[in-house]
Amino acid sequence: MENKKKSQPKLNIRKGDLVTVIAGDSKGQQGKVVEVRIKENRAIVEGANMVSKHSKPSATNPNGGISKKEAPIHISNLALVDPKTGKATRVSRKRTEDGKVVRIAKKSGEEIN
Repeated sequence: MENKKKSQPKLNIRKGDLVTVIAGDSKGQQGKVVEVRIKENRAIVEGANMVSKHSKPSATNPNGGISKKEAPIHISNLALVDPKTGKATRVSRKRTEDGKVVRIAKKSGEEIN
């Protein structure tokens, strides 16, 4: 029996990208990607999918209480925002003359930085 290593999926969304949530409770919200978890196929988006975290009183937080924080969202529920139109778009990849691979927005054909 061969011991094959499972390859990681190639994700179109990276840290720092402006994305919009296209499904779920936070549908319609836009925000920057704070973190991408490749193994889980999830990303944390600034200001979207907020959850309440209850914390006991401790030395760092003497009062305890409830704090809000962002929870990871599945990559399939996110769409990249087109830099030209400001709407959700799909992503394609193109190799430039110097051999560098760049991401391109499907709707406008504009390069994504």
